Amino acid sequence: MRQEQAEPVGNLINGGIIYPAPARKQVIEPRRTLVRMIFAAERFLLLRMLNAIGNPQVQLVLWNGLEISNHQGMVVAQVLIRDRGALFKLLTDPELYFGELYSSQRIEVQGNLLGFLEAVYRVWPLSRQRKIGKKLLAPFYDARRNTLTGARRNIHHHYDIGNDFYKLWLDERMLYTCAYFPSPTTSLEDAQLAKLDHICRKLRLHPGEKVVEAGCGWGALALHMARHYGVTVTAYNISKEQVAFARQRAYAEGLDGQVEFIEDDYRNMSGEFDAFVSVGMLEHVGTDHYRELGEVIDRSLKDSGRGLIHTIGLNYPRPMDSWTERHIFPGACPPSLAQMMQIFEPFDFSVVDVENLRLHYAKTLEHWLQRYEDNADLVTEMFDPKFVRAWRLYLAGSLTAFKMGGMQLFQVAFTRAGNNQIPLTRQYLYESQSNFSGASDGKL
Repeated sequence: MRQEQAEPVGNLINGGIIYPAPARKQVIEPRRTLVRMIFAAERFLLLRMLNAIGNPQVQLVLWNGLEISNHQGMVVAQVLIRDRGALFKLLTDPELYFGELYSSQRIEVQGNLLGFLEAVYRVWPLSRQRKIGKKLLAPFYDARRNTLTGARRNIHHHYDIGNDFYKLWLDERMLYTCAYFPSPTTSLEDAQLAKLDHICRKLRLHPGEKVVEAGCGWGALALHMARHYGVTVTAYNISKEQVAFARQRAYAEGLDGQVEFIEDDYRNMSGEFDAFVSVGMLEHVGTDHYRELGEVIDRSLKDSGRGLIHTIGLNYPRPMDSWTERHIFPGACPPSLAQMMQIFEPFDFSVVDVENLRLHYAKTLEHWLQRYEDNADLVTEMFDPKFVRAWRLYLAGSLTAFKMGGMQLFQVAFTRAGNNQIPLTRQYLYESQSNFSGASDGKL
């Protein structure tokens, strides 16, 4: 007598139907086969992704314990992918989604984060075709953001998240730009002070001169120029938090009659000045506004005027990485040196000095990252764990980029074409402040 097919018993339980034993086995085996096929496909795609980024010295670990690596030898870190949705996002756009998934703890780096980032950065290929593509895309990334309204919104996103946050890991003067380390053992505070003097010497400031500053941060450079070089300073900034802090500091130091902090866009500068300076602001201007910036400088400088721009830069034009641009620095676009010339060439400015302080910025970020980690619990109390992880990745990624050469730090000094009051040598940059009196005796 033929045995009848077993009928299902009960209802759906945990997504499956309960069958008598013989029929249940017939259902489970195809499912196991399907699961194996899915994991095989995922493994294949991850190996392809690892190969595409140069087979870094890392191992990927899936939520089910599957370990994947293309690298033969010791790995510096394991990357735990906690769910299949995170895996698909990572495969879709690793540049954008790695940061998002790391911040939300759907990806975990098990091991040294800096070691992991260096391992990836060291082998990540940048083909000629990819360079060309990023160059073509760069203008479109710039154009959408840094209008008068857009610039204010972008600056608010990054700089107005609270002075108390930045106080946790910046130096006592609240300088949020590359320091200058005369020696490897120089403290962050002393290195930032050395940076201020390095800039002032390049500007060859004289007592009684008038200086205009675009993007003054929390006011440290403006106050330093006024106190130690005897100049008067008009400083522009569109960060409400920073301007309020700078004004309070100027009043406390008795310099409010010598330094004026204006909460306004650099495009609205007025007056005539002996020197123009901008430190850490050009990254937020956008290359499509460089001629506009050049016009502002041209109308602001006297015939003997000179200036300096200190900016994060790149070896060739390309957009900011998509995660940093979306979540940390909206509107940011570090320039190449060729792009910076769009500021100077139309107005016949002469570039008189170019210096790259890339390794100084890497050293600065080492200090910032250590101080940030020392205060991570306080940052968590101010915000949340996702914010803490995002800024940890931002600082660690920036350190790696400067250390490995993906990012540069340019200081470009310039003057009017006909100005011959310029030093013959660079000796004036390294004299003690007591011997400094603007242009050196060897000037033309």
